[in-house]
Amino acid sequence: MILSRLFRRTLTEGDRIDLKIEHIRQASSSNSYVPSEIYGIYRHGESRKIGECDLRIGMNEELYYAGNIGYRIYEAYRGHGYALDAAKTLMEIAKTRHGMSELILTCSPDNIPSRKTLEKLGGELIETVDVPSWHWLYQRGETVKNIYRFIL
Repeated sequence: MILSRLFRRTLTEGDRIDLKIEHIRQASSSNSYVPSEIYGIYRHGESRKIGECDLRIGMNEELYYAGNIGYRIYEAYRGHGYALDAAKTLMEIAKTRHGMSELILTCSPDNIPSRKTLEKLGGELIETVDVPSWHWLYQRGETVKNIYRFIL
């Protein structure tokens, strides 16, 4: 079972950052039947959280617009490549722990730091799309997304 595997390894250490599982969302109607792992981002070996990220396991129409990976670095820690490190770590987790071979990551076209992160990760820009009005991203004002594909 996915939960037993995860709780055996709640901390994934990297050279610059560590990811600690804070919450696991089981697949349900409220998340379009896609399980998610929510992580805190910490500078390696430190206890102060510098951001959050999540891995959405699987693929469906909702995730085409939202992506398999989301990240947010707190303002005081931006500009140091921590989002890039977190995304790389989540890609490795997706591949090795969940057997995923392809991911979709998205960003709003005007979010330059996020767009640069996705480009540094080596993603292929598939298209720029209008987000459907039924999508939760649209409801919070994110109406256009760049869609990137990553082969793991």
